[in-house]
Amino acid sequence: MKIHNSIALVTGANRGIGLAFAQELLSRGAKKVYAAVRDTSTIKLPGVVPVKLDVTNINDVNAAVEIASDVTLVINNAGIAQPGGFLLEDSLEVTKRTFETNFYGILHMSKAFAPVLKSNGGGAILNVLSVGAWINNGGLAAYAASKSAAWSLTNALRYELASQGTQVLGLHMGYVDTDLTQAFDIPKSSPKEIVTRALDGLEAGQDEVLADEITQQVKQGMTSARPVYLPQDQ
Repeated sequence: MKIHNSIALVTGANRGIGLAFAQELLSRGAKKVYAAVRDTSTIKLPGVVPVKLDVTNINDVNAAVEIASDVTLVINNAGIAQPGGFLLEDSLEVTKRTFETNFYGILHMSKAFAPVLKSNGGGAILNVLSVGAWINNGGLAAYAASKSAAWSLTNALRYELASQGTQVLGLHMGYVDTDLTQAFDIPKSSPKEIVTRALDGLEAGQDEVLADEITQQVKQGMTSARPVYLPQDQ
């Protein structure tokens, strides 16, 4: 789909990748950009329409549908992460909380906005995923598992929404320089780089964007003699 004159809704649009999406959408000529966040007072970007939205709250999601009934592009960006593995004492609580946002949040939004997109000509859904959908070393165990589930959800939605002409794009990337990754002293892409590649892919009609080199390497390594998602020191 084309960004120019589109009407977009971005979840988690107050910072990081979500803010970069909102900025780039405006730059490319989107007619309207809804910036959906839990606390609308955190929206500082001129030109967007703030919308109160907690993607884990179905009442908020339904209210957003009423406000943004003209949407042609939904960007499911809102996500959370907490370091740690599945054998830690609080892993069940962390995993449930992470899935509520990273998986069920996308499901809530997709189900609620699919009829809206259909009525507005089809449009598109862009789901922000991760290289963690394919590789999980336990460092961000719950986050990676939630992104694996969100990847599967994205693939299913692509089939289910094809008949109404809705494009579904999955965006995969490694570490991006946002608040979410401040504690990690490793190379990171800039949010603008990731968003630029994502929207370029959307406009080109792609189903999937591998937005950085590490993601491309991991995807390729999934079919090697010893797949990259297995321990490599054996």
